Amino acid sequence: MLATALDRTVRHMSEPGDLLDEVKFLTVTEVAELMRVSKMTVYRLVHNGEIAAVRVGRSFRVPESAVKTYLSEALQTDE
Repeated sequence: MLATALDRTVRHMSEPGDLLDEVKFLTVTEVAELMRVSKMTVYRLVHNGEIAAVRVGRSFRVPESAVKTYLSEALQTDE
């Protein structure tokens, strides 16, 4: 019975369209390293709404796609 429930759970988690399977979250430190800016700059971007983020407890997690969107928009405005 436990094996069947576990099998169902694993199958459900691997179904296409599961949002969490498609989203990779980054820490503020990882975003700062990726963008080569300070953590304070990332926090400012998050608080100003320039980069989307999710609050988890006392910290933030930033979807990787939000960083890509921010950078691509920044490149377009520079041109």
